[in-house]
Amino acid sequence: MTGAWSGFSYIVTNLARFVRPNEITFSGVNSALPMLACLLAKRAYPFAFTYINVAGGVDPNPSKVPISSSDPVLAEGSRAIFANEDFYDLCTRGLMDLCFLGAAQVDGLGRTNVSCIGDWHAPRVRLPGGGGGAVMLPTARRAVTWRTEHSRRTLVETLDFVTAAGGMHGVVTPIAVFTKREGRLVLASWHPEASLDEVRDRTGFAFSADGAAPTPPPTPEERAALTALDPEGRFEADAGIRLR
Repeated sequence: MTGAWSGFSYIVTNLARFVRPNEITFSGVNSALPMLACLLAKRAYPFAFTYINVAGGVDPNPSKVPISSSDPVLAEGSRAIFANEDFYDLCTRGLMDLCFLGAAQVDGLGRTNVSCIGDWHAPRVRLPGGGGGAVMLPTARRAVTWRTEHSRRTLVETLDFVTAAGGMHGVVTPIAVFTKREGRLVLASWHPEASLDEVRDRTGFAFSADGAAPTPPPTPEERAALTALDPEGRFEADAGIRLR
């Protein structure tokens, strides 16, 4: 991690900031950035929380940080091993505090699309589908998603398909952090190298910015934790995230 606050480190750090003390937090499939965020939170923050990942690990102590968020190494040193049905069971019983769930499109109501781009009957792109997200987004106490591209094609006024809805609490992009208030996503903060006008111009849905301000910079502990997790910058290079 360099001295500048890159889009990559901005996303990972701000995802980590959604983690709260003594809660149960989950990261899923194809979720390298939330995986890093949870591992960062374990290193950087002076509180305990339970981290469960889709590889089945419960508070793991992995011998390495894998590229894949589904790598079995994420179960090393775990207090327990969970199967997929255990994740869903926690959610549906109201015991999953925070889920990091991916999305291709997000609208201003916090609904997500991971089903198709274009018309369902003749899509331009067929996406993987709801999977666990269709269960976990409506039932987790809080869900947070991220987009590596902040644009009107990903943050949209109208979804091409509504895959899941109900529990969205936050969205993080390379230049902004949104939270949900009174049923809609509102701007919480923006990257110090961006501006409110830029965020508005690059967002497809209207949003309130009342109370929003530039995001506080990463703490020394957050910087040190991410550097330790990605010392050679391979995750950052692989993510290919740009501010603009």
